[in-house]
Amino acid sequence: MAGPLSHIRVIDLTRVLAGPWCGQNLADLGAEVIKVERPGKGDDSRAFGPPWIKDAAGNDTAQAAYFVCANRGKQSITLDLANPEAQQIVRDLAAKCDVLLENYKVGDLARYGLGYADLAKINPGLIYCSITGFGQTGPYKDRPGYDFMAQGMGGLMSVTGERDDLPGGGPQRVGVPIVDIMTGMYASIAVCAAIAHRAQSGVGQYIDMALLDTQVAFLSNQAMNYLATGEAPVRLGNTHPNIVPYQTFRTQDGAIILACGNDNLFRKFCDVAGCGELAIDPRFASNGKRVENRAALTALLDALFAARSTHDWVAALESAGVPNGPINDLAQVFDEPQVVARGMRVDVTHPVTGQVPMVASPMRFSGTPIEYRLAPPMLGEHTEAVLARELGFDPATLAQLRARGVI
Repeated sequence: MAGPLSHIRVIDLTRVLAGPWCGQNLADLGAEVIKVERPGKGDDSRAFGPPWIKDAAGNDTAQAAYFVCANRGKQSITLDLANPEAQQIVRDLAAKCDVLLENYKVGDLARYGLGYADLAKINPGLIYCSITGFGQTGPYKDRPGYDFMAQGMGGLMSVTGERDDLPGGGPQRVGVPIVDIMTGMYASIAVCAAIAHRAQSGVGQYIDMALLDTQVAFLSNQAMNYLATGEAPVRLGNTHPNIVPYQTFRTQDGAIILACGNDNLFRKFCDVAGCGELAIDPRFASNGKRVENRAALTALLDALFAARSTHDWVAALESAGVPNGPINDLAQVFDEPQVVARGMRVDVTHPVTGQVPMVASPMRFSGTPIEYRLAPPMLGEHTEAVLARELGFDPATLAQLRARGVI
């Protein structure tokens, strides 16, 4: 069965990660996504290697793993948007599309006659989503914005990393570009909501997404901790600001995560760990008390965990229903039986590499399952096919456009 967005056509003018992530989500959901790239160079992330995807013989290709992670399911066409003829092609495509995604600097596309106000006159039903570092308004709107900057400015790094008074303490960025990814996710939700609204109203709308806004929004409980108290949370390493014990512990041969999210789970842990006296100790009997007496409890548990291996702890805690887990590297992640059973690795046929391994979408539908129809495209792979199909260009016209550098 066709995907839930199989009736939607998207023109994707984004590059690098936040915008492409949104476009890939829409493609996974069945939308037809036409990715517009610069002739000759394409999306900046095509050059973000090594590592490169390997071919069947194990040799590096020119396909950057970074680009591959966010561009499956799309058709790639090349247009020089500084050329008026290419600008007109975008207008003609936008007239036939439901959604336009872009992450140019504020005002750049409007200079080409490709802003929302311009295209909404051609297609009042168009949903136009702009993604920038700081949004379309405010004193920073003209600044360039990147994930790392947003993690710092938006407070994430102030609560990420080891405590300042411990070895290795200090601010840390998250190990993946989480602000880009979350902005792409919020953009995906916003686009789907606008599609639902248009189904009732018949009218499209403009969506203004910003990396900094997204970062502030997903501070979640940490933001509320500050708003409720006026006290800025600090870095706590692998501990939780509101729950104890909810952290990592060193074992005899490695480390383990213990997640006692309520008092009942703490009591279960104490039973299986042979320290039942801690569950009735007034200092630790409730989560609030455990938070107050975090240091004392942690010192006691450190000694307990160090006496047994990670395997022993995982087995014992699993049998008692106490949430826990090892700290896996990526090789171990993709070997986890649960990850394998859920099919979180997919192999997609690619014209150069033969098969390209990718991380599957986590969205599971009972009636409209996700299909991985297209591998991340080669640069300009679909230019002629898309322009012939959508705009009726014949081979002679396409050859002339290519000779003039329009495509």
